[in-house]
Amino acid sequence: MELARKLFKGDRVIWIIFMLLCAISAVEVFSATSTLAYKNANHWEPIARHASFLIAGALTVLVLHNVPYRLFALGILLLPVSILMLVVTPFIGVSANDAHRWLSILGFQVQPSEFAKLGCVIYVAFLLSRIGKFTERQVYRWILIGVGVTCVLILPENFSTAFMLFAICYMLMFVGRISWRRLVKLAGVLTLAMGFFVAIWFAIPDKEWEDLPVVGDAMDRVPTWKSRLITMFAPDNADTLDTDELFNKENYQVSHAKIAIARGGLSPQFPGHGVQRDFLPQAYSDFIYAIIIEEMGLLGGVAVLLLYLWLLVRVGMIARKCDKLFPKFLVLGCGLILVVQALANMAVAVNLIPVTGQPMPLVSRGGTSTVISCVYFGLILSVSRFGAHIGNEDDTLEEPAKVAPGAPAVTEEEIANWVPDVPLETMKESDNQVERKV
Repeated sequence: MELARKLFKGDRVIWIIFMLLCAISAVEVFSATSTLAYKNANHWEPIARHASFLIAGALTVLVLHNVPYRLFALGILLLPVSILMLVVTPFIGVSANDAHRWLSILGFQVQPSEFAKLGCVIYVAFLLSRIGKFTERQVYRWILIGVGVTCVLILPENFSTAFMLFAICYMLMFVGRISWRRLVKLAGVLTLAMGFFVAIWFAIPDKEWEDLPVVGDAMDRVPTWKSRLITMFAPDNADTLDTDELFNKENYQVSHAKIAIARGGLSPQFPGHGVQRDFLPQAYSDFIYAIIIEEMGLLGGVAVLLLYLWLLVRVGMIARKCDKLFPKFLVLGCGLILVVQALANMAVAVNLIPVTGQPMPLVSRGGTSTVISCVYFGLILSVSRFGAHIGNEDDTLEEPAKVAPGAPAVTEEEIANWVPDVPLETMKESDNQVERKV
């Protein structure tokens, strides 16, 4: 127990949530990767790969939670690096699932948008903490430029990530003393622009979108966005559809996710007994929440939801205890990006919003996303330790003074004689500083 207290410092509640999510991830990904296991000569390769990323992420958390949060201000340099990565991705990126979202670096595939999200959170937190040294107008403009450029680069290949990232930065500006008038104007302009572009999407035929000469075939994603919106907001009557229509290209994933949730019920079937994991193409990633409900029942699904809500509440408590602005905004940004992405993944699984392709942080199978999710936890724990002073009780206790070898021992009577007119019993009973009498 003493070793755990020394090793896992910071907010103990955050550590518990982190470990529970890692355990859920290991079990459910092992169950949901059955289709991948069948395709590999080594059946253990899919879960071994995911476990290696979880271990690497856990080691990252152990390192980062010992780093003072002040050093994380250097993370603003990550934003220009991630912007450069996003610029070159359409030219030299790796294509998967009809999108160029990955870069191959030293044999590893990394997702630049994950680094961009981390860079934006640190960037916005740093600028908001400098209001006072700079005017609010200057900070607001710099945030719009940095976050806007990043989201515009992400948008062609990953609309949901760009939308979610901007929404989180908008929420940070809301709590970060940016005037509500600026935020209302920004929301109005973006709403009008979004409505205008959606109207254009539906006015131009899909074939013409695909024929547009855009770098990286980015406009090929527009028909996909249209079909998802139509499927979500203008669904056909399921009672009149035959099997082929119900499980067509647009409805396939959502239909099987609904079946998985319906099979879950109140009583869990336990991991390894799910059926829809063999039919859902992204059962271990985008739709892992449906598999969790199928195998662990509604109670298991609610438990996972409560873990993320518990995380958000705890992050808010840490932010309230911070006496500096930078750690306050940093921990809020990290907590928001984890919880909002998790809620988006759950909403897709239960068909509340269109399919977005957002993995569940720390639970879904992934490489870059898993490690970056662990980085967010490391930042939260560092802020809780050095910014909010939570879980540092052992470090603040004064250790007894050590006497050099060979030095003469000092008695309590001699110590009392150094403070004239103060009884020895008074020194033993009080821990307060003793005032000398003149």
